[in-house]
Amino acid sequence: MKPIIQAQELSCFYGIVLGLNNVSFEVPAGITGLVGPNGAGKSTLIKLITGQLAPSSGTLRVFGESPRNNPKLLGHLGYCPEREQLPKDLRPVDWLRALASVSGTPWGETKVLATKALDRARLGQEHWKKRIGTYSKGMKQRVKLAQAIMHDPKLVVLDEPMNGLDPMGRSEFGEILKELHQGGTSVLVSSHILHELEFLCSGFVMLNWGRVLASGSQIDIRKTVVEWSDEISIRCSQPSELAAHLQAQGLLRGFLADGQDLTIWVNEPENFLAQWPTLFAGCDCQIFEVRNKNQALSSIFERMTR
Repeated sequence: MKPIIQAQELSCFYGIVLGLNNVSFEVPAGITGLVGPNGAGKSTLIKLITGQLAPSSGTLRVFGESPRNNPKLLGHLGYCPEREQLPKDLRPVDWLRALASVSGTPWGETKVLATKALDRARLGQEHWKKRIGTYSKGMKQRVKLAQAIMHDPKLVVLDEPMNGLDPMGRSEFGEILKELHQGGTSVLVSSHILHELEFLCSGFVMLNWGRVLASGSQIDIRKTVVEWSDEISIRCSQPSELAAHLQAQGLLRGFLADGQDLTIWVNEPENFLAQWPTLFAGCDCQIFEVRNKNQALSSIFERMTR
């Protein structure tokens, strides 16, 4: 499968200020997370992908074409910016209809597109008659998402879309993105909420100081970890029994059982993780999850940044 985004030795400078510095990566179809601290180059990359900026050097291709000054290509992209620039005095349906009309949709067809997009963004119909200026931060994020997906784009680019959402709203937002992917739309989502992206995205591009620290699938990125933590978390049906089973083999320096969660500290973590299926044999316990502390995306990114 061809990548939907390809960057080759891509750089972008604002005068003498570095935005991106000689980065190369590929993004396949699916849901991809763009992660990095403030100033890492995320917004610069998004502006390049959406054609708002031109590269200073190198090449960028989206669906095989340069996005700069390419209206036909940009018609297949949806963009949800981080900044809020919504008209406070308009209702969401009216605003979306106006955007659709400006894009060339006959006025009589715009209402169907607008209401469908708001439904997909899960903004309740009871809010449609209210003016956008009265909305909460989370409701405004849904309106921004609706305008980004209204024309059924091939790729949706979202810059910090979960800002202002409560935990339930973030979970629901993630479900919306999964539905988009299942419908054939790829998603590039920028966020600082790494632990949520870990369960949402199939791949990542990790940036820091204008450079790519790592890119690829979660498995590819985890392969970069050469040091393993001696702390391992296990979810299982009988934590105390499993701890006793491992302790009897002389594998543990300590353990902590809490409900279905078992935290163990092992003597040789790399060997333990390589052999754990056989080490658990003989214990009447159902295993749900085994996770090394350093395998968490946030831990990997923190170490790469350092």
